[in-house]
Amino acid sequence: MAKKYLLLALLLGSPLALGEVADAPDADSFKRPLEILKFTPALNEGVFDKSTYQTIDVYDPFEAVNRHIYQFNYHADQYVMLPLVRGYKYVTPEVARDGVSNFFSNLDDVGNLLNSLLQLKGEQSMRITARLLFNTTFGVLGLWDPASKMGLPKEKEDFGVTLGHYGVAEGPYIMLPLLGPSNLRDTTGLVTDTLAENSIDFLNVPTESSRHPELMLLDGVNTRYTTPFEYGQLDTPFEYLKVRFLYTEMRRLKINVND
Repeated sequence: MAKKYLLLALLLGSPLALGEVADAPDADSFKRPLEILKFTPALNEGVFDKSTYQTIDVYDPFEAVNRHIYQFNYHADQYVMLPLVRGYKYVTPEVARDGVSNFFSNLDDVGNLLNSLLQLKGEQSMRITARLLFNTTFGVLGLWDPASKMGLPKEKEDFGVTLGHYGVAEGPYIMLPLLGPSNLRDTTGLVTDTLAENSIDFLNVPTESSRHPELMLLDGVNTRYTTPFEYGQLDTPFEYLKVRFLYTEMRRLKINVND
């Protein structure tokens, strides 16, 4: 009987009997590991967000200058370009705006065709050629777009993509005044495309544009009218970083898909 009382006393005095099993040390000798966690209130959300955006880093050695240009573009867009677009939409019927957009889109197909040929894309070059011919003739100088209804959608190419197709590195990120995001390779491509299109002088538009600056203004307003992006729409203090990353990834994707 004495042995039974002794065994009962040992059981009642054990951690199991006292409900202390939860305090039993685990493998690393900590009984309550969450209690040793320490938080730093001084680590504000801005620091956390900044570290998050380091994962979308882009080579941008001219960031300080690019950010100033980004701010300039923001104000130019808010106080010049968007008011012009609103006025353009107010005084111009939608059918006329569509005709203007189709006309300049048809001109762009000249550069698309050249770069498609440079990339040795035979089938795509034939499709762009057919699209250019149909829209210039049946579409009355490109004011209409019958080619899309015939199964020949727009296929964008530019010399920046052509350079990337042949392995030219993108180089540093560049924010262009009014024109927006770019990089060294794409800026070189933009200049080359512009010179090539002016040399070809398709439908005599480049020559007439030099004599009638209002054509260049209409082209610029139409470009802004057909561009859905608006500065500030991302509603974040890190918009510059996001735009930089999205542009870079978009261009890389375009080149990789083409290849």
